[in-house]
Amino acid sequence: MEHLRRLQIERPVVFWVVVLAGFFVAFQLLLFVAALLLGPFGLPAWAPIAVVLAGLVVVARRQQR
Repeated sequence: MEHLRRLQIERPVVFWVVVLAGFFVAFQLLLFVAALLLGPFGLPAWAPIAVVLAGLVVVARRQQR
């Protein structure tokens, strides 16, 4: 954690690029797993995206309580 704080202070552009890349990779991984789980059901291509976004909404609502 200390390394990330130091990186944020010394090189903020690199820090934000790493954060954005991490979010992108995590979202792609979630979509991949959702597609693997929902694939055999013959659902439309947008179904994994809807499942992932619904899951993120549920997590966000639980954190607000």
